Amino acid sequence: MQPSSMHYFPLPWPFLLGLFLLLGFLSALVEIGILHYAYEKVGISRHSAFLLLLGSLLGSYVNIPVAEFPQEHVESGRHVWFFGVGHVIPEVHDWQRTVIAANVGGALIPTILSLYLIVKNSIYVRSVIGVAVVAWVVHQFAQPVKGLGISVPIYIPPIAAVVTAMILSWRNAAPLGYVVGSLGTLIGADILNLDKVRGLGAPVASIGGAGTFDGVFLAGIIAVLLAPTVSQTIRTRSESSDRYDDPTMPNNMA
Repeated sequence: MQPSSMHYFPLPWPFLLGLFLLLGFLSALVEIGILHYAYEKVGISRHSAFLLLLGSLLGSYVNIPVAEFPQEHVESGRHVWFFGVGHVIPEVHDWQRTVIAANVGGALIPTILSLYLIVKNSIYVRSVIGVAVVAWVVHQFAQPVKGLGISVPIYIPPIAAVVTAMILSWRNAAPLGYVVGSLGTLIGADILNLDKVRGLGAPVASIGGAGTFDGVFLAGIIAVLLAPTVSQTIRTRSESSDRYDDPTMPNNMA
């Protein structure tokens, strides 16, 4: 196995380009003010959020080895398609083992940011409940894929994250959505299925990498897009309440 084989983008270029374009579109919305309230609700500055999302995308190239399964016959150098999305299997030579790795962009950065958002927004209990719910949902859909490891349909993490976050806390739906979407996917898809990786012939089974990175990344994007909707609804309700309580307004006249 070549040293560079540990580091590779988990998606083929057409899909990766799509994520870059999505991130560019989000950045454009920020700059023209459409997402003016988004990052105040998420709990980080807009530029920091953009850099973190960009870091997640670029960091998906880097895998940090943490363990390995020896005596494995591995697949090499091809794409695996799962629910219409292609995933990359790196090309290896003379490497008969499966390396368990942590992906920087799909595991380390989302975990660190999630912990920060939990503390900053004081959403400890809701986060534990939400992560457990999303992890359970994702675990039901996660499947072992030959040569790849564990994969989950791309739309499951963001949908589960948004629904769970909005039920648990409408006011903190944006940061909670990111937390439960990221940690719930990593736990439900990758960590709870580590016992199923052996025998799949995956040269690298990356936590937060190929198979789950797209779901984790989209959960983060959806959480940011959810923020202005929640914020605007809260503002509208607050303004309506102020008008109702104002004795000079017509709707308070006898």
